[in-house]
Amino acid sequence: MTVVIALVADLVIAVAKAVAGVLAPSPALLAESAHSIADSINQVFLLASLSRSRRRADSRHPFGYGKERFFWSLLAAVGIFVTGGCFSFYQGVHTWLAPPARPESFLPVYVVLLVALIADGASLVRVVVQLRAEARTRRSRRIWRTSDPTARTVLAEDSTAVLGVLVAAAGVVAHQLTGRPAWEGAAAVAIGVLLIGVAVRLGREAQSLLVGQAVDPRLQRDAHRLLAEQKEIDTVTALLTMRLGADSALLAARVDLREGLDSEEVEEVCVRIKRQLREACPVFDQVFLDIIDADSEGRAQARALKRELDGVASERDDVHD
Repeated sequence: MTVVIALVADLVIAVAKAVAGVLAPSPALLAESAHSIADSINQVFLLASLSRSRRRADSRHPFGYGKERFFWSLLAAVGIFVTGGCFSFYQGVHTWLAPPARPESFLPVYVVLLVALIADGASLVRVVVQLRAEARTRRSRRIWRTSDPTARTVLAEDSTAVLGVLVAAAGVVAHQLTGRPAWEGAAAVAIGVLLIGVAVRLGREAQSLLVGQAVDPRLQRDAHRLLAEQKEIDTVTALLTMRLGADSALLAARVDLREGLDSEEVEEVCVRIKRQLREACPVFDQVFLDIIDADSEGRAQARALKRELDGVASERDDVHD
């Protein structure tokens, strides 16, 4: 629903900005129209990601299609960069080189910008409310650190949309007061730089998820503690995790069991531990335990792993608090 609302808002204001920007003419408004068009295209990408990522696992994709969300988020970042950022930057430079005529009236420009601010602001409030609710479940104050790339992209788009409208309005006011359209050109360039920066940030995050990003260190620490507290486990020498989707992750652990367990008991222990892991950390819908006989090197790795998880997770706790 968040993506649909954002798409409708972007389409409406994109048309309004384009028409008013051409008729005025207003370079800042034209730059903002490119921004809204880019956002509209990206909402279509995100809607496609939602439907495609929900497909069930099959023989060719045994871990499911959750990473479709990451792929389409990457395309959305590219769309912001090319359609929004580059065109806005070009529009600003073109205004400096070939200044347009002064509009007969600035009122239509202000009306469109006000409507855009209201529409983008409403969409931004909705996604912030959604992400705040999710952050409370994670016991975090950072709404940006959501595991859902779709919601994160919408948050970035709506935030830059509101800021872009304010920058465009500042350029129009300066143009009206000074009679120099170069101010609107500067606003268009600023909007382009803003969009390019956001696109690079989103693109890097999508790339990290696509190549196999681990889950949050605090979640790794919780899983490690659960394993280490099992009476049948002597040592946890390795803990590997990878995001498979917005709400799906893989966990693979190498564990050394205590002596005295026969093969049937080992199987029962593994089944119970996997069930407890999924209950405690529902995001781990794929759990693999590798039973090993840890030597001195393995035990050293186990101690290093515990220090690393405790240290990184504690740093995250300090940041969130």
